[in-house]
Amino acid sequence: MALVPHRVVLLALDHVPLFELGIPSRVFGQALDENGAPLYDVTVCSVDGGPVLSDEGIPLAVAHGPEALAHADTVIIPPAEDLGDLHFGGPLPDRLAAALAMIRPGARLVSICTGSYVLAAAGMLDDRPATTHWERAEEFRRAYPRVRVNEDVLFVDNGDVLTSAGTAAGVDLCLYLVRRDHGTAIANHVARQCVVPPWRDGGQAQFIERPVPEPTAASTAATRAWLLDRLTELTSLEEMAAHAKMSVRTFTRKFRDEVGDTPGRWITAQRLERARDLLENSDLSIDLVAHRAGFGTANSLRQHMRSVLGTSPNNYRRTFRGSVV
Repeated sequence: MALVPHRVVLLALDHVPLFELGIPSRVFGQALDENGAPLYDVTVCSVDGGPVLSDEGIPLAVAHGPEALAHADTVIIPPAEDLGDLHFGGPLPDRLAAALAMIRPGARLVSICTGSYVLAAAGMLDDRPATTHWERAEEFRRAYPRVRVNEDVLFVDNGDVLTSAGTAAGVDLCLYLVRRDHGTAIANHVARQCVVPPWRDGGQAQFIERPVPEPTAASTAATRAWLLDRLTELTSLEEMAAHAKMSVRTFTRKFRDEVGDTPGRWITAQRLERARDLLENSDLSIDLVAHRAGFGTANSLRQHMRSVLGTSPNNYRRTFRGSVV
């Protein structure tokens, strides 16, 4: 029996950037099942069914009005260059509020970049963590004080509501959703088709007003590659710094500057990624998965997966093994 594609509807507002508007269609459109059938159906709507202007002033014909939102499994709100009073915490315009009211209960809500202002103005981010473009973080925080803004991350997953940081972070979030829906293998295939990494290390913090290092400047990249080859080993900070030919203090600072996290947390995240891949793509026991991912014991793996993913290794495997091609 053929799988019914997951219905994704983009709500395009005036002055929408063309790049961000195109991200969901490009990413979700590459997600296919083992028979080559599309896993997602992506459409675009506007608040009134009429054309919208891009940020370049180009009129865009839109095939659907807000009624499309009533049938969406996932609603995505791309950014708009001019959100009017929403920049200052003002109320939703009447037509936008009416369009959002058509979203069916249980639909997944997603924003890209400043599309988060729309979700915040609708009260959908109250008392929840969220992100937006780092350059707008303070404005966003002032406009919507009930939102717990985190400008250091590429995206935030609240389960039913997800927000991404600026511009290309929308790619990261869409790939994450493919992975969450259908597993690593399909998400990695989509990433290859789009010629982007399936997962970017670090968060938005690494992009916040920092000068680009000179090509000759020392980097921790080689040490990070070295660490990936020895995830099953305990490597001290002193050993990492020595490999990078830096002092511990300099290595720690440069590592955080380049990755947006500490070496210890980064290593744990890489081990967790390896464990997820093994759980999805092998029949290894949980004990062996834990060992090969560098956690040592199954109990340690369970604790980390419960803490970060909110699930156990067995439950994770049951969820994703059936979707891997």
